[in-house]
Amino acid sequence: MAHKMRREQRTLPLEMPKIRTNALYYGDNFVWLKNHEYFPNDSIDLIYLDPPFNSNTDYNILFNEKTGEQSQAQWKAFDDTWKWEMEASHTAILELVVKSPTVAEFIRWLSRQGDSKSVSMAAYLSMMAVRLIELHRVLKPTGSVYLHCDPTASHYIKVIMDSIFGHNNFRNEIIWQRAATKGDARVKFGAVHDVILYYSKSISGYHFSPIYIEKDEEYLSRFRFNDNDGRGAYRLAPLDSPNPRPNLTYEYKGYKPPLKGWRISRKVMEQLDNEGRLYFPKDLKGRIARKHYLSEQKGRKSTDVWADIIPLQASNKERLGYPTQKPEALLERIIEASSNKGAVILDPFCGCGTAIVSSHKLGRKWIGIDVTYLAINLVERRLDDRFGNKVRSTYRVYGDPFDFASAKALFERDKKDKHAFELWALKLVNARPRAKDGGVDGVIGFLDHSNNLHRVVVQIKGGSNLSPTIIRDLIGTVQKENAAMGLLISLHSPTRGMYQDANHAGDYRGKDRLYKKIQIRTITELLEEDKPFDLPYENSVAIPKEHGKQELLF
Repeated sequence: MAHKMRREQRTLPLEMPKIRTNALYYGDNFVWLKNHEYFPNDSIDLIYLDPPFNSNTDYNILFNEKTGEQSQAQWKAFDDTWKWEMEASHTAILELVVKSPTVAEFIRWLSRQGDSKSVSMAAYLSMMAVRLIELHRVLKPTGSVYLHCDPTASHYIKVIMDSIFGHNNFRNEIIWQRAATKGDARVKFGAVHDVILYYSKSISGYHFSPIYIEKDEEYLSRFRFNDNDGRGAYRLAPLDSPNPRPNLTYEYKGYKPPLKGWRISRKVMEQLDNEGRLYFPKDLKGRIARKHYLSEQKGRKSTDVWADIIPLQASNKERLGYPTQKPEALLERIIEASSNKGAVILDPFCGCGTAIVSSHKLGRKWIGIDVTYLAINLVERRLDDRFGNKVRSTYRVYGDPFDFASAKALFERDKKDKHAFELWALKLVNARPRAKDGGVDGVIGFLDHSNNLHRVVVQIKGGSNLSPTIIRDLIGTVQKENAAMGLLISLHSPTRGMYQDANHAGDYRGKDRLYKKIQIRTITELLEEDKPFDLPYENSVAIPKEHGKQELLF
């Protein structure tokens, strides 16, 4: 009944719009964000975005017709979706003129510089600016936004964000050390960091919780005193006021006050004294200090330079092979610093879903948007792998096809990248995609009644050129893969000869009965007629390493 559920999701609400949380949106984030029904004003607590930008690649790779072999799937998707030709750039500028004239004028100035990189940067900033305006609209007055970029564009983007969010709401330029060293260190200082621009929507009242870094050797070395009274090591902290405090200028036990006064009242001074938390120099000309015991400290407060979060390595278990994947520790720090449990986190360029997984893990509500179905599919798989199949009932995907017409539209729209249609169709049967198919688009693993692992191979056909040859090839693939069964999902109706060859392919013997070894279903049958495949299992399982190489997307 999946098609009925999807139709119900598209019923317009009668009450005031409410944000849909724990949701993935497939499509252009600008189109989704402009829809006030789905993204009402002041509805998001925290926004993290890592927009597609690669300083090692010519910026035109995002906007021209020839992306080149080095372009990854997400770059191609941007090229297909946002063709930043002169007309598209002018359209974005016209919208900016109305919503943010200052930003529009800055981008116009940049585009007039004459060189190709300035023109490409202007186009990129046009794309970003109209989205940042919508992100500012949906952010709560108490909310914050973190924009992840690199030094090649960060100064341009900061100008845009100062205008949209207000320069008084700029909180930090966070530097994240993403690499240890680079080859370019032979000709200049090695470029090893990314920039994260942190803004709040309001000057005050926004949520922020200090983050404490694990106690390292440098931090521990500061606690070099010990009175051997059972309270352990401590360090000394000054009690001098950094600013003039005439009302806190008093003498204490013969010790003169600092020039600008103390930073605590006499009452607090006496309390600390009674608790044995004050250090008194032997010379009365010295300065009283406060004892900070190591056992009572959470650690060192994080600064705006993050060198302690290690970038993902090839051997890291988190690593999925996604070109711009960030470590979960990075997102967890941002989420814990600028939100409470139950808060709504939005990632409008969600990619492989690190912000989504981290939000779910930390008890936050989340929303992810991405223009590639590759990303949406990967986020769903990642949620499955991290939290189990039950997680599927806790979120929804919007933008999915829900009948033949919308499935055909997806296939027609993504002919340049057929994987979008394939990934969506594989999800209908819970099959994992295979990067290098060799005649196999997806694989399902299942355990029989004796706990033996078996495979089901899946092929997807979106075109209308169908013939029995497709079934014969599928039969050969099943034999080559030593699979239990083979499934064909077709957008269009198969021929009579295809059904005849499938029926003659034999059976798979399950625990209680036989199942057709080769089966065919159309998209209409799966979505609109509630006619699933006849399979000898209820839930698929991950193919463990001891049974051979895992089926991975990348």
